[in-house]
Amino acid sequence: MAYEWRKRGLRVETQVPIAVTWEDVRLELGFRADLIVEAAVVVELKSVDAIAPVHKKQLLTKKVFEKPGECR
Repeated sequence: MAYEWRKRGLRVETQVPIAVTWEDVRLELGFRADLIVEAAVVVELKSVDAIAPVHKKQLLTKKVFEKPGECR
């Protein structure tokens, strides 16, 4: 997927570490984003038979922790 988007001229980063801060604790590697496109869109890849409720919660959790400028 990253290869195809890059062929089309988009800037794509893979396995990007995202820092998470909770109160006064900062985890430099809170999670890794599978793909970040144009420093604006986070793409999480899943290989499952069906989307489960936990997958939606994971995405919402990551969106809450993401801050503009933390994605490189």
